[in-house]
Amino acid sequence: MNKVFIVNRGGHDHTDAKRFGRLIFLSEGEVNRYATNVMYRTFVEKLRKSKPNDYILITGLSVMSSLACSIFARLHGQINLLLYQSSGPGENGHYVERSVLLDELLTKGG
Repeated sequence: MNKVFIVNRGGHDHTDAKRFGRLIFLSEGEVNRYATNVMYRTFVEKLRKSKPNDYILITGLSVMSSLACSIFARLHGQINLLLYQSSGPGENGHYVERSVLLDELLTKGG
């Protein structure tokens, strides 16, 4: 089963993301945005267990998402994102997946 690494457990409902795999939270609640080394060490510990077909669900502080994506990309040469897409006023949104093969253009020169 795939895993969905959620950058931060806050007040959002991530139930729809279960369609993509088992939910794993990289952090929870308020985080010091300047404690990047602490974030990095915490995220590496959890993302080492990731596989190339797992996902990163973007949420929380931008610095946290940046670090999580960087670690995942360094491990696997690609990134699989789950992005929340709103359906409109009064309707529930859903997650959409987007993948980027990072080495593809970098190794081809262009």
